[in-house]
Amino acid sequence: MYMLVLCHKRRAGIPGKKCGTVIVTAEELGCCRDSVLMQFCANKLDKKDFFGKSDPFLVFHRSNEDGSFTICHKTEVIKNTLNPVWQAFKISVRALCNGDYDRTIKVEVYDWDRDGSHDFIGEFTTSYRELSRGQSQFNVYEVINPKKKGKKKKYINSGTVTLLSFLIETEVSFLDYIKGGTQINFTVAIDFTASNGNPSQPTSLHYMNPYQLNAYGMALKAVGEIIQDYDSDKMFPALGFGARLPPDGRVSHEFALNGNPQNPYCHGIDGVMEAYYRSLKSVQLYGPTNFAPVINHVARYAASVKDGSQYFVLLIITDGVISDMAQTKESIVNASKLPMSIIIVGVGPAEFDAMEELDGDVVRISSRGKFAERDIVQVGEKNFSNNYILLILFAMNSCFVYLPSFHFTIALMNFILGCL
Repeated sequence: MYMLVLCHKRRAGIPGKKCGTVIVTAEELGCCRDSVLMQFCANKLDKKDFFGKSDPFLVFHRSNEDGSFTICHKTEVIKNTLNPVWQAFKISVRALCNGDYDRTIKVEVYDWDRDGSHDFIGEFTTSYRELSRGQSQFNVYEVINPKKKGKKKKYINSGTVTLLSFLIETEVSFLDYIKGGTQINFTVAIDFTASNGNPSQPTSLHYMNPYQLNAYGMALKAVGEIIQDYDSDKMFPALGFGARLPPDGRVSHEFALNGNPQNPYCHGIDGVMEAYYRSLKSVQLYGPTNFAPVINHVARYAASVKDGSQYFVLLIITDGVISDMAQTKESIVNASKLPMSIIIVGVGPAEFDAMEELDGDVVRISSRGKFAERDIVQVGEKNFSNNYILLILFAMNSCFVYLPSFHFTIALMNFILGCL
């Protein structure tokens, strides 16, 4: 246990002048990866409101090693009833009991008041082991108000709370997916538009400095070196867009960095880097900045996988404002039902505000009146080129969001963070 003393800056050094204390307690976390989905109802709770019944809610407390209790969950309030049925809720076993199945769990029942002075109805105790029996006579709990029980000889209870359902969900780790045969397919798409600047000039984002990675190289290394260890063949398609290609100078938004459109695969991230630098010497930077072709390229492969055995990740590294917004939105909506995600990393000083339209975190993306089935795009802020670790954290944060039955995003993110 630790005690932190809070002091006001202007009162520092004045004897007896404190602004309060914060007590911090800690205990070792259990290694349990399970979560539980529970639902409760109550019957014949005490009436607390003068002009109505009660507005009951539940408060769950986990017991600590020192005998104290910590709130770990509150249900919603059900208005004007003595027989509420609360919505099912999910909570990790760590939060509920820290993996100790016999640790006491205290549940308090309150009547909600607008001013925050909620009325105590009663309480009961249980444990994870008892709850895991599921719906049965063992999981019907009497709600007891200790004060009423001490004052009234005929007091029985203040109602009952019943467990309606108890479902255990095991959180699978990233390595569990890999061991189970899930294959990650990683594709890179690099912006070769003229706004990046002449690669021979130090001011260019594509500048080939023999002593230091440029912004594009840093993004490739940060994401690719982690993912390549979990790709069985370590062969990555590497594409470019927005350049004039030899020998006729035609503009392409879906060309192979290795010069072989029938086989755009490069061996490992080092192979991708080599193909990238070789392309800079042979193509002419041009424009515009179109994303749809490379998205459709990966989507064609993802559409052929129906069983969840493979997952496709497209990393788009760009320096500027997108030119084909409508077409890109349509491509993303169509791809949202496929096992793929898109990471967009912005580099350089350009404004990327318009790119946020592609990130469905706040407003779900739509095209032609059709909404994306899920959020498959993560758009990063600019200037990642100056922070290698931030780039890794961003890229891994929420890019893997598909597999039919598992929380693949969380599993992979937890694994990557553990590697840093």
